[in-house]
Amino acid sequence: MAVLNVNEFKAKFRGGTRANLFKVTLRTPDGLESIEELSSFLVKTAELPGSTIEPIVIPFRGRELKVSGDKTFEPWTVTILNDPEFKIRKGIEIWMSGMNNHEDNQGIEDGYFVDLEISQLDREGNDLRTYFLKDAWPSELAPIAVSFDTANTHEEYTVTFQYQYWTTGDLIEDGKGF
Repeated sequence: MAVLNVNEFKAKFRGGTRANLFKVTLRTPDGLESIEELSSFLVKTAELPGSTIEPIVIPFRGRELKVSGDKTFEPWTVTILNDPEFKIRKGIEIWMSGMNNHEDNQGIEDGYFVDLEISQLDREGNDLRTYFLKDAWPSELAPIAVSFDTANTHEEYTVTFQYQYWTTGDLIEDGKGF
């Protein structure tokens, strides 16, 4: 049924959700200093994750039948405000160095995966929906630009994470979804 007037729209929309009400929880592997609490405040931007099901195209008598193929997940990038002690950045640098260090291109083969979270919040700060990025690890730590020309601004940088898949906890675990 179509919404025909503004009062019906308002009743359905109910204020909607605000893009600026979110919380990101970044974790580091066991043995590294925790950045979890600080990340909840200093992650400036992030995205709720998406997914893509690539089509498999099957030709049939001059037509194309498209059926579902494999699901893929794009890398996840966050923008972080730099804290005066560089705690989050230092944690990411140490994490990445453990995966593949600067000097001899060696690192651990396992134990660097963590689960990350991003929650959409309501106006009272309650979780509306939480996404869990499973077995994530940082693949890119962007540089921080410094310049005498930059005034009245804070340092910030991006970190890109790879992950295996995401879930919300309310998705049917057997993958059927309906």
